[in-house]
Amino acid sequence: MTAFSFYGNSQKVLQQALLEEQISARAKEVMQKPARMLQFSIPLRMDDGSFRVFTGYRCQYNDARGPTKGGIRYHPDVTVDEVQALAFLMTFKCAIAGIPYGGGKGGVIVDPKSLSVTELEKLSRGYVREAYDILGPDKDIPAPDVYTDSQVMAWMADEYNTIARGKRPGFITGKPLAIGGSLGRSDSTAKGAFYIIMDAVQRGMIPKGATVAVQGFGNAGENIATMLYDEGMKIVSLSDSKGGVYNPAGIDPKNAIAKKKEAGKLSITTLGKIITNQELLELPVDILIPAALENQINASNAGKVQAKMIVELANGPIAIDGDAILDKNRIIVIPDILANAGGVIVSYFEWVQNNMGYYWTLEEVYAKLKDIVEREFANLLSVSEEKKVSFRTAAYIIAVRRIAEAIDLT
Repeated sequence: MTAFSFYGNSQKVLQQALLEEQISARAKEVMQKPARMLQFSIPLRMDDGSFRVFTGYRCQYNDARGPTKGGIRYHPDVTVDEVQALAFLMTFKCAIAGIPYGGGKGGVIVDPKSLSVTELEKLSRGYVREAYDILGPDKDIPAPDVYTDSQVMAWMADEYNTIARGKRPGFITGKPLAIGGSLGRSDSTAKGAFYIIMDAVQRGMIPKGATVAVQGFGNAGENIATMLYDEGMKIVSLSDSKGGVYNPAGIDPKNAIAKKKEAGKLSITTLGKIITNQELLELPVDILIPAALENQINASNAGKVQAKMIVELANGPIAIDGDAILDKNRIIVIPDILANAGGVIVSYFEWVQNNMGYYWTLEEVYAKLKDIVEREFANLLSVSEEKKVSFRTAAYIIAVRRIAEAIDLT
C-alpha cells in the first residue's frame, strides 16, 4: 500500500476544483507549487552541557494575496510533506476567508515535552534567528500550532524585536495580551466552527439538540464541545490520543476536562464506555467533529461513518478517497479550510490591531469573526448549489477564483 501523503492528498483536492473552474494557465501553474521551502538547523546547548542540532522548516506556499501566514509546530513527526500540505491549506483557507494573506507553515522536529523551559526558549529564539530573513509583518507572520503557545510566541517576538532593533508586534500572532495579543484568539478556531454549526441549525441542516462526537480533546476540541454543550447540544463521545468514551446519556465537557486533568486521559469509566478513536468516528451521531490528526477517515472506514454532518476542526482529517464515499452516502462535510478558519481570521484581527495600535473588545472580535464565517458559509452553499459539487469542492472553487485573480493582476 502506498504511504499516505498529506501534501499529495491536498493537491488532488485542488485538481477537483480546477476541473470545475476555468482560470489562466499561469495562475493554475503558480498555485500548484510552493513558492519557497526553507530547511535549516538550530544548534542548541542543552542544560546538561551536551550539544544538539534540531531541524526546522518554513514553507511559504503562495503570497499572491498578501504576506504569508501560518503556525509553527513542535513535534517529533514534523516532515517536509506535512509542512508543505499545511502551508497549502493556509493559502486556500485565507482566500476563502477573504483576508489579505497567503499561506505559510513552519515546524521543528522535536519532542517539546523532553525539553526544559530554558531549552524550549533557546529553541524558539533559535528558530527566529535562522528564519529571520524571510519573516516579518509584511513578509511572513507565524502563529502558534501543535505544542507551541502564547509563551513561545512571546519568546519569538522578543527575539525578532532584538534583531530588528525595534518593536514589531505584527511580526507574530497568538501573543499574550500584555505584548499585543488579541482578545478571543485562544478559542477562535472553535468559535468559527461554532458559528457555522449554529448557522447550519438555523438553516434546518442539523437539529437544535443535536448529538455530537468530538475526536481530539485538545484546545479546539475542548472549546467546541463546551460551546455546543452550553447551546443545548448533547455531547455523547469525546476522545484524546489515548482513547475515548461514549455515553449516549451525554457528557458534560467541563467535567470531562476536570477528569482528564486528574487521570491524565479521557478513557475512564466514570465518563462512559471506553472506546477507540476509530470507534468514535463510526458512532450514530448528528455531528462528528474530527479535531485531531489528518487522514482519520479514508476508504477503509468512510463507509462505516453514520454521522449526518462532519465538521473538520482538524486539518485534512478526511482523505480524498474517503471524501468520495461520504459524498455518495450524502453525508455533509464542512471542509477544514472554512470550518477551522477562525484561528487565522482572529490572527488577522491581531495583526490589524497591532498595525493600527488600536484594540477591540472581545464582543467586537467575536462579531467580526461571526460576520466573516457566516458570509463565506453562505457563499459556499451558493457555489455548491450552482455548480452541483460537494462543499469541499465549492470551497476550493471560491479560493481558486480569489487566488487566480491576484496572480493575474501582478
